[in-house]
Amino acid sequence: MANIFRKKTLQDISNEISLHDSAQEGAGLKKVLNVKDLTLMGVAAVIGGGIFTTIGSAAYNGGPGVIFLFVITAITCGFCALCYAEFAARIPTAGSAYTYSYVSFGEVVAWIIGWALILEYAIGNIVVAISWSAYFNNILSAMGLHLPNWLTVGFQTALMKYNEALQSGLPVNELVYTQAPRILGIPIIINLPAFVIVVLVSILAYIGIRESKKTANAMVMVKIAVLLLVAGVGIWYIFSNDTASNWSPFLPNGMSGVLKGVSAVFFAYIGFDAVSTTAEECANPQRDMPKGMIYSLIICTVIYIVTALVITGMVNYAEFENVADPLAFVFEKINMQKFGFFISLSAVLAATSVLLVFQIGQPRIWMAMSRDGLLPSRFSKVSPTFKTPGFSTFLAGALVAGLVLVIDDKLMTDLTSIGTLFAFVLVSGGVLLLPKLEKQKGRFSIPYINAQFIFLIIYSVTIFFFRNRISNAISNFGNDGYQEILFLIFILLTGILTVQTFRKKYSLIPVLGVASCLYLMVEIPAKSWVVFFGWMTLGLIIYFSYGKQHSRLNK
Repeated sequence: MANIFRKKTLQDISNEISLHDSAQEGAGLKKVLNVKDLTLMGVAAVIGGGIFTTIGSAAYNGGPGVIFLFVITAITCGFCALCYAEFAARIPTAGSAYTYSYVSFGEVVAWIIGWALILEYAIGNIVVAISWSAYFNNILSAMGLHLPNWLTVGFQTALMKYNEALQSGLPVNELVYTQAPRILGIPIIINLPAFVIVVLVSILAYIGIRESKKTANAMVMVKIAVLLLVAGVGIWYIFSNDTASNWSPFLPNGMSGVLKGVSAVFFAYIGFDAVSTTAEECANPQRDMPKGMIYSLIICTVIYIVTALVITGMVNYAEFENVADPLAFVFEKINMQKFGFFISLSAVLAATSVLLVFQIGQPRIWMAMSRDGLLPSRFSKVSPTFKTPGFSTFLAGALVAGLVLVIDDKLMTDLTSIGTLFAFVLVSGGVLLLPKLEKQKGRFSIPYINAQFIFLIIYSVTIFFFRNRISNAISNFGNDGYQEILFLIFILLTGILTVQTFRKKYSLIPVLGVASCLYLMVEIPAKSWVVFFGWMTLGLIIYFSYGKQHSRLNK
């Protein structure tokens, strides 16, 4: 079993980069991305469905003080972004957390993380595509155009609503599941707009990184312009109509209310790590990749905070209950319906840019896994015409497009967050295992801060504040459900991390990245963990039946 933990060295990676860049191989990717492109790509991935959807539910729970949650989440992502940047500077190749884990932890862990990244990119895109479809249908309705209901939702969503109505004793005659046309008694219910946009975006991702970056950059510029306009109009309205009183109370439900939105807000932030998947297409990855990731995270955090303050100033936080389109909602609430329609158009554009970045990222993960022999060689084939991973791009598009036709997005959100946080934990932990290098001009390196005593103090304070929860979880072990078991596992793992940090004098930033992501993971509903472990089990079956034997390191 020892050979499943075989590792790739930094020299191995360097040799592979040279090989894939060689003209004789004809497999090199175009090196066309710079700091601006990478920053805008990060903004494109993060400023999407979150700011147009989940910010509403987070504001309802936390009030105007939800801005603290954006800051907390940004700091957590910042720790991880610095760790990604460290790896990207040392290993400028496609693969992201998968490749980084191969160097730090070994092959089987790399496979697990690669498999988990499918949850982040592919399944995350399912959520975004379904959100895109909802906004697009709203736009069509505003224009007097109406698609049949059975072409605007997934089969699973329609079936769930039908079953809920039956259980509640409510009428079902008007439901989509009842009214949809049938073939052989089976209702035909598909989310056609979501399917179409995924196909179009996948075609763009297939055509080339240069064309994709130009499109993504243009959409980001438009998004930022729209959000600046929203902020300007919103601030004018707040102070000209004296609605600043909506900011009081600032924390109506205390910090516990703010923290209720952790899942929603974190989902809004995922995607900045997709930048690291394009390292091989970056002209100067050691210099530009870290800057692009950090710049994009800072820009997105400022945008989220300003937007949250504006919408909670225009409309009282309590009115955001069950509001799926908060930005459009606030302008409709103040009788600016045309501006609300404009916001809906912007939401469609925002979601499109997220789809594009994720559809670029997923195939490059598969390409890296295929190069290592863990997936069939077809996954690493680069189109001779477009210089993109053609087969992987096609398959990623087919996977997402097929699932969005029928699946329910609410079942996918938590799985996406778990997969993403899992990757963040391993990347942050992996930095702790990298050999120390002397600082070089033009190469990013995480500043070393001795965490020996600092993290011990942080862990002790955490135990003090959570002492009642820990005591109750231990007393009611086996009766409180899986959530409290997950919490105890978090306490145990961070305890081990504290001991190791004290012994080996680990650097503070990666340690904080591991601990903060572990905590967010255990706060995700336990039922989603069952599905996650099932997904991981399937991945391990594939690894042991194919990847282990065909691995390049096995030859």
